[in-house]
Amino acid sequence: MEAILPDAANTAISKAIEYVYSFEPIASQTVVLVPSFLKSQTAGMAAAIGFDQETFEYTLGLFICYPLGIIMLNLPYGKIKHLFSFFLGAFILQFVIGVQWIHHLVTVLVAYVLLLILPPKYAKTIVPAFAMLYCVLGHLHRQYINYLGWDLDFTGTQMVLTQKLYMLAYNIYDGDVLAKGGTDRASKKCEKFALQKVPGIIEYLGYTFCFTNLLAGPAYEFKTYASSCDGSNIFGKDGKPFGKIPSVVWPTLKPLFISLVCMAAFVIGNGMFPLLDPTDPQNADPTVLKEDFLEKPIYQRAAYAYLALMFIRMKYYFAWKNAEGATNIWYAGFEGFDAEGQPLGWGNANNVDILDFEFAQNVKTLSAAWNKKTANWLGKYVYIRNNGSLVATYGMSAFWHGFYPGYYMFFFSVPIMTFCERIGKKKLTPRLDDGKKWGLYGIVCWFATNSCVMYCVLGFQLLAYEWSIRAW
Repeated sequence: MEAILPDAANTAISKAIEYVYSFEPIASQTVVLVPSFLKSQTAGMAAAIGFDQETFEYTLGLFICYPLGIIMLNLPYGKIKHLFSFFLGAFILQFVIGVQWIHHLVTVLVAYVLLLILPPKYAKTIVPAFAMLYCVLGHLHRQYINYLGWDLDFTGTQMVLTQKLYMLAYNIYDGDVLAKGGTDRASKKCEKFALQKVPGIIEYLGYTFCFTNLLAGPAYEFKTYASSCDGSNIFGKDGKPFGKIPSVVWPTLKPLFISLVCMAAFVIGNGMFPLLDPTDPQNADPTVLKEDFLEKPIYQRAAYAYLALMFIRMKYYFAWKNAEGATNIWYAGFEGFDAEGQPLGWGNANNVDILDFEFAQNVKTLSAAWNKKTANWLGKYVYIRNNGSLVATYGMSAFWHGFYPGYYMFFFSVPIMTFCERIGKKKLTPRLDDGKKWGLYGIVCWFATNSCVMYCVLGFQLLAYEWSIRAW
């Protein structure tokens, strides 16, 4: 990245980075929750199974949420749950990303001060802007020092935190608007999650450091988290349950089993169908752009790219399903009961519907099935707050992901696909739809949707403009 910037800009950026790095000795002193022998043990275990240490520790960080979740389930309701969530979240951060955990802490504390001192009508703009700016600077730093690199750093957890702070600021604003009798349409739509005041510091830290959705998400609303810690998603004020309390066993084991299958599929499939060059993914041409690959017939290239992208998706399925199971253990994933005392389901931490995504026959269904809680954040706090602008929504999504050209090539392609799909639905569906989901028309829709989306998503995975445009 240095090659495309003027010398003066490179000098200024380098000095700024050096200045931030000068605080590392101070920040290192805050890493007190992880004993040194634990890191040496994980290094040896990672080497023994052929994993790099950071990937092994990240994966281990996801799995230890299960025994921790069992402890969380058995703790009494109240502040003890919030404190446990905070301290174990801080432990996992220090274990996985080390000294970089300080970025999470600084962001959380600064945002809390802003929420306390600013009127809600200003906080709902300034807090999201601050959180997004911090996330953006993290992305830019990563791209500047390690362009196209895949090293693990704080930006992944920072992205989840940004969503939480963004939603929380609007929750407080919506509560203030509704308390004053306001008629804001968006606030009324989000009334279910509105807050009348800023949460206490213990509750706030428990939410922002919540260990089960810290590493991979999904980021859900503060009220969802808080109701699981005080039991109000299950019990009424009289202490009696709203209905028959469902078991957590199957809602925990099912996503855990799916996550294990997806992890195995990723490890095996990605090795068989790599999208990037396995020997040098950062610098060498991707596998799909090598000369010998381009000499193959187009149907073979398309099939290979489809399989490569499918197996890449498996790592997302693994992380999200793993987090879903860990969240369900302590009923944070439980949606509560309806008016008749019937369980509503376990959708609070469900971030992906795998089969719905893989067999979607239109972009709307496909988008709704993928990264659902991010779609919830974008829908409630970006889309409806910007007069239903798809460009603003997908632009924010790209901005939140980072600044690789491939992100923007993909996200700004989606509104075009959506526009074309709406025309097709209006003009073609009434004439050709035979009423069968998997009739000829349904199969054609599935093939067209997947072909277009997978074509565009190549840019998202290849990142670099040159690679993305060549692949297209």
